Amino acid sequence: MGPRSKLSRSQGHRRALSRNLIKALFRHERIRTTKAKARSIQAEAEKLITKGKRGDLHARRQVAAVLTDPEITRKVFEELAPRYMDRPGGYTRILKLGPRLGDGAEMVIMELV
Repeated sequence: MGPRSKLSRSQGHRRALSRNLIKALFRHERIRTTKAKARSIQAEAEKLITKGKRGDLHARRQVAAVLTDPEITRKVFEELAPRYMDRPGGYTRILKLGPRLGDGAEMVIMELV
């Protein structure tokens, strides 16, 4: 979780939220969320893919420590990292959807490029 915003949550709740959003992004390769949440996880998600491109044991352990799901960790190293091997960053894209009906929060689709 980057220093962008606190999202009106405690530190533990924020960390759990970011982990869950990143895991959902890597699992489904596309998620629908608020703009603030998408912006807050974008940098960390891209750093995890960059570590996946390194591919060594230390990088695998660092990614596993954040994702806590062996299946998604495996996907980062075996599917996502090879896909982006020739790309120097910018693995995610945020597409604006407009305001949410209930509270007017700006909604986006965040996806892997």
